[in-house]
Amino acid sequence: MEKKLNRKEFFKEGAKYAAGVSAGLMGIQLLGTKEALADTKYTWPLPYTPLDPEAVRILGHDSFWGGYACAYGAFNAIIEALRNAIGAPYTELPTEIMIYGHGGGVGWGTICGALNGASAAISLVCTKPDTDILVNELIGWYTQTLFPSDISNQYAVNHTFTVNNYDQVLPQNESGSPLCHVSVSEWCQHANYKVHDLERKERCARLAGDVAAYAVQILNDHYNGQFTPTYVPPASIATCLACHGQSMLDNVGAKMECMQCHGDPHQTAIGDIPQPIPAHFTVKQNYPNPFNPSTTIEFTLPRSQPVTLEIYNLNGQHIKTLINHKGLSAGNHRIQWDGKDRFGKPVSSGMYYYRVKAGKFNQTKTMMLVR
Repeated sequence: MEKKLNRKEFFKEGAKYAAGVSAGLMGIQLLGTKEALADTKYTWPLPYTPLDPEAVRILGHDSFWGGYACAYGAFNAIIEALRNAIGAPYTELPTEIMIYGHGGGVGWGTICGALNGASAAISLVCTKPDTDILVNELIGWYTQTLFPSDISNQYAVNHTFTVNNYDQVLPQNESGSPLCHVSVSEWCQHANYKVHDLERKERCARLAGDVAAYAVQILNDHYNGQFTPTYVPPASIATCLACHGQSMLDNVGAKMECMQCHGDPHQTAIGDIPQPIPAHFTVKQNYPNPFNPSTTIEFTLPRSQPVTLEIYNLNGQHIKTLINHKGLSAGNHRIQWDGKDRFGKPVSSGMYYYRVKAGKFNQTKTMMLVR
């Protein structure tokens, strides 16, 4: 016998069927989504397209100030630009994976976080052989570049960045090392700021943008078939590895400049003059002066301390660092300058400054080069 449904029972039963159909359709949709995601596979290296280095420079600086600092700043700048240009797979990649790199690795002062982040981005889009070449160029360039760059300093003054915590030109220096603690310490001493000052943080924000921009520049050149390495290792590295490299002692495996941290245990350009320990810090006039092609600079230390000796031209541009925060003993010291810049190129005739810093003491003198 056929059962008849009243109005109330009809709607009640209909709702059950509708719910069942809806749940079934939802399950099919979810299954389809999972299957679609499971079928999405990306092969390495990931795709790349040329990017605007200046847009990336701004992104790198501003990303630093998002709370995750340098490694994230440089990495996020490049990946965010690729998200905008390509989309997936970069839209699915969390750039927060590079947060650990701040302060040279959660404050341990090892590799500069900006280098860490930019190198990670390079390795996403290049094979291992190409990554090795490009990252080698990036790190070498970093050790010989004045940071923050003139471009970043000007962006800050012009408020080109979208985050403007400090809008003044910051002092520049060349670290000579890819290590965070060396880079930051050298800059703080050179600029007379402390590690936790706003100015130091802004320096690293601008540096993060500079490093990301250069990484994009060499990636663009690489993908356009126009990349040519420009980094030339200091001659001192080859000198050290001649004995300590694979062909002889084979007890050193590194590309960094050795004497910045370790000094020269065999012979140094800094001559010690056997005299009584002086009572005061003094910087003597170079001799000969005027000179061509080289001159000798002498100074005295009343106690052992780190010393920095730098050469500048009349415009205040850094020419060369002769002594880079090296610990020297109390006494009389001298060093020769061969009239060449930090790239080994002879400088032109003219007036130059040499500045000696030791602890709180800082003295500058002039000298004349006549070719």
